[in-house]
Amino acid sequence: MASSAAAAAPARAGLAPQNGIFGSNSKPFTGFMLKTAQQIGPLSLRVRGSVASSPRKLLSPKAAAATKSGDGVRIAVLGASGYTGAEIVRILANHPQFQIKVMTADRKAGEQFGSVFPHLISQDLPRLVAVKDADFSGVDAVFCCLPHGTTQEIIRGLPRHLKIVDLSADFRLRDINEYAEWYGHSHRAPELQEEAVYGLTELHRDDIRNARLVANPGCYPTSIQLPLVPLVKAKLIKLTNIIIDAKSGVSGAGRGAKEANLYTEIAEGIHAYGITSHRHVPEIEQGLTDAAESKVTISFTPHLMCMKRGMQSTMYVELASGVTANDLYEHLKSTYEGEEFVKLLHGNNAPRTSHVAGSNYCIMNVYEDRIPGRAIIISVIDNLVKGASGQAVQNLNLMMGLPENMGLQYQPLFP
Repeated sequence: MASSAAAAAPARAGLAPQNGIFGSNSKPFTGFMLKTAQQIGPLSLRVRGSVASSPRKLLSPKAAAATKSGDGVRIAVLGASGYTGAEIVRILANHPQFQIKVMTADRKAGEQFGSVFPHLISQDLPRLVAVKDADFSGVDAVFCCLPHGTTQEIIRGLPRHLKIVDLSADFRLRDINEYAEWYGHSHRAPELQEEAVYGLTELHRDDIRNARLVANPGCYPTSIQLPLVPLVKAKLIKLTNIIIDAKSGVSGAGRGAKEANLYTEIAEGIHAYGITSHRHVPEIEQGLTDAAESKVTISFTPHLMCMKRGMQSTMYVELASGVTANDLYEHLKSTYEGEEFVKLLHGNNAPRTSHVAGSNYCIMNVYEDRIPGRAIIISVIDNLVKGASGQAVQNLNLMMGLPENMGLQYQPLFP
């Protein structure tokens, strides 16, 4: 875009200098240091420590002991036959410290993982077993990728020495009564709910680092809270009339066979679902209410897109008195300066799901609305990576004292 056109464009198209597609918080590896080669067990690795990792303590004592033994951090993946389980395996294929030792899938018990997901046949993995037959004596940490409602009792029965990242919704809501209202049954492990830490990594690092059980956020809540929580905390937007229009690829509905997700039901179209009743609503409102220190209620409508993966959330907000859309942009830029996985685009460049496919990035931008006093914020993530398995690995890296970005430096696949 010519500079003269940019100068003549309205403010919504000129929120940042036109010196590239990413905002200034995306200078190459801003806030990161290229480490010298380290001897970790038998491997010599060159890794970048994340902004959340202390350069003087890259490994926790448990992780250091495990890597010294040559086994790395020993991992169990529960529910490995679903999409999030497969993404965990794909990501860990390039993780230098996490070694998968146990994989469960009750309906696929006895099968080789490469038979369930042929695209990962090159990986040397244990045979799938039923959860009841899994041996956790040689495991340090667990990714729990089981369906909502089944996780609470299973995690309650796991050995206490395990670090756990739960990708279901079972521990995301602090209020167990609210959980029962939205999920249709009482919470079966309330004592664990008190222990669980909400795992939106960029916003809760310190709590995650010291946690034993982390509730990995939902995909919609991740894409929405990353831009809105900092703005609510800074009182830059009003707490009323927050409207969110969100769209997801079909993989967000899971791998189970459902009539509504058949090709002929979703092809060549788009449709809204969960109107006024989507289960991610209380999770989003919980995060915004915490940021505002007063109750926040949103209008949220999700839509199913005929695509495999990807998520876009478009948020319409009212500006606080005296605040401009550029102020929102600058505050988000400052908040995420140096972050590896959250990026702001320049000017009027619009985030696209294709910008983040297969990666752990969240890309966003801010626009001045044509209606005075309002702004539009757009964010995109890969619902299976930053919206699920990638963020889970990011969280377990923190919990194990490893560099936060370890194993997550996949660049987006484009075109």
